[in-house]
Amino acid sequence: MHSSLLASDHSKEALLIADKVKSKIRLTSEEGLWLFEHGELGWLGMLAEIVRQRNNGNNVFYIRNFHIEPTNVCVNKCRFCSFSHHFSKEQWELSLDQILEKVSSQPAGVTELHITGAVHPGRDLYYYGNILKAIRKLRSELHIKAYSAVELDYMITRSGVSFQEGLIYLKECGLDSIPGGGAEIFDETVRRDIAGMKSSSKTWLEIHETAHQLDISSNATMLYGHLETYAHRIDHMGRLRKLQDQTKGFNAFIPLKFKNWNNEMEQLQEVAITEDMRNYAVSRIYLDNIPHLKAYWPAIGKQNARLSLAFGVDDMDGTINDSTKIYSLAGAEEQSPVFTVSEMQEFIMEANRKPVERDSLYNTL
Repeated sequence: MHSSLLASDHSKEALLIADKVKSKIRLTSEEGLWLFEHGELGWLGMLAEIVRQRNNGNNVFYIRNFHIEPTNVCVNKCRFCSFSHHFSKEQWELSLDQILEKVSSQPAGVTELHITGAVHPGRDLYYYGNILKAIRKLRSELHIKAYSAVELDYMITRSGVSFQEGLIYLKECGLDSIPGGGAEIFDETVRRDIAGMKSSSKTWLEIHETAHQLDISSNATMLYGHLETYAHRIDHMGRLRKLQDQTKGFNAFIPLKFKNWNNEMEQLQEVAITEDMRNYAVSRIYLDNIPHLKAYWPAIGKQNARLSLAFGVDDMDGTINDSTKIYSLAGAEEQSPVFTVSEMQEFIMEANRKPVERDSLYNTL
């Protein structure tokens, strides 16, 4: 095992880490940082594949889903963002009728609706609760994954109730789970620099913990490739790992790549594809208690997403049906993100993996 996994790196540290991964022993933060700083890419990929195979066999999951982004009018002004009205060339707020039209126009067989967008200054908890009620009445079969922790923080606080009370209300309105957006990077210094108006790291984690206690599962994200260091990434994942130990409420971890078009940080060069793969691999190895690692293909492109399947990724998100603008406004390769089911299946099989259609909780359909 050692000779096949160690590749060109024969250090004592590499041997120790490989043995721990094989034996399902948790890595320390120092070992996680070592992986980022010293791990040879092919070796990282092989370690990540051990974890992926152990967790999910040869399965690669996908879902029939679509997005609704109710508005890009935002109280925050994050330096990395190309979506909000501060930087986008367009500004919108969908009416309830427009939202319901989008929902009703989706084909039969779609199982998940993902709702997230900007933090509108004039909307409260009850406004967004009414949206959920109307969608649930129109298409009761949909799993509604809605409102990032940053959106929830604003709407709940504005309405004068606790996070627990607000989430209970939204669950009664039809909320099934929450997305992982808004995590960005947890290091407080970097977070203040790139997203100083946004909810704190502590608040993000508190909202997800509260959701998990109410049996509302969620995902987790990390924005990488900007001002953060490898130590910041390990710190971020360590905080997620600690919360997952307590609640077991995270379904998937989703690394999100910084894109440098049409925002205040456009002077930064985007990281190379090799860095994307390194980040996937270390994420899979280090986050030993989050069952799934997702490649969000509208952010990195379809071909790079296929490559990620060799670096620990087991989830390709979904069909999406050209229903999100967040990454297209940031200059992503996929300007009209859409996958048909047959294309998704063929795409996964071409990577010598087994395509598995799932629901929002990773039950096989």
